[in-house]
Amino acid sequence: MITPEEIIQYLQDHPKFFEEHPDLMESLRFPHPYEGRAISINERQVAILREKNRLLQDRLQELIDVGENNDAIGEKMHRLTVALLGFSSLPEMLHGLRYHLCEDFSIPHVVIRLWEIDEFGAEANLPPLEFDEISNNVRTLAQGMLRPYCGPEVDNEIRQWFDQDAEYLKSFAIIPLKKQSNFGLLVMASPEVERFYPDMGTLYLERLGDMVSNSITRLMQHALEIIQRESAS
Repeated sequence: MITPEEIIQYLQDHPKFFEEHPDLMESLRFPHPYEGRAISINERQVAILREKNRLLQDRLQELIDVGENNDAIGEKMHRLTVALLGFSSLPEMLHGLRYHLCEDFSIPHVVIRLWEIDEFGAEANLPPLEFDEISNNVRTLAQGMLRPYCGPEVDNEIRQWFDQDAEYLKSFAIIPLKKQSNFGLLVMASPEVERFYPDMGTLYLERLGDMVSNSITRLMQHALEIIQRESAS
């Protein structure tokens, strides 16, 4: 009795078998890969190729959608960068940052907390909320962050920064603000579970953290220089 393996080996050893027996190609019948009816080997090959083509088209459309989404995010990041460069004071910058994140990026809840530079806050007439007292636990947590965090879990102290909205929030993005060392946190939150999820990419969040950190550092240095000039006069 001939085994399937022997048939396979025979066909591999005689690659022109079907060319020499073209009528056999038409008479053979195989089950349709998706419809269950019997079809010729040529029809089966066409059906398989069509399915592969459909899968490739679906994959191509996914790549196009990702590219278009990245282009849209890139345009929003550009607008935010231009805005950050134009702010001349920290209060103006913090207000503008929230506006862009809420209006342009459709992020419903944004809070910022700053430390290390808080000794300049009162003197420079800076917004008191951003300089509220922060526990050592949160500062330690922030110092240990190598990259932004996305997900549903957040320290209870950070959650309470959102006041009465805290109980409705389901996902968070926590971005460390730093120069040589960490000096604050930018936290975005949403009532949607999938808005900030653990496996999402953080490249744009990292860039956002760098942009905001540099802008705060520049404006704080500017405020300090004004204070020093006024003190000297």
